[in-house]
Amino acid sequence: MDIQIRPLTSFEGSSWEVRLDRNKVTFRSEPEARAFVQLLESRLSAPHPLPDVATDLQLHSRAG
Repeated sequence: MDIQIRPLTSFEGSSWEVRLDRNKVTFRSEPEARAFVQLLESRLSAPHPLPDVATDLQLHSRAG
């Protein structure tokens, strides 16, 4: 995933945009944008174990 942070300028003041591939999220400040990116990156790099299909099938067959 391509993650970019960039400042935006508007008539109401400055805001920040985080781009996640083609998606955009706007924040009121740079610290908010950076905190979001840090949390997102930590979640993306966290272990994501795959479910054990055999165990899931056994549990479903017992329940039904």
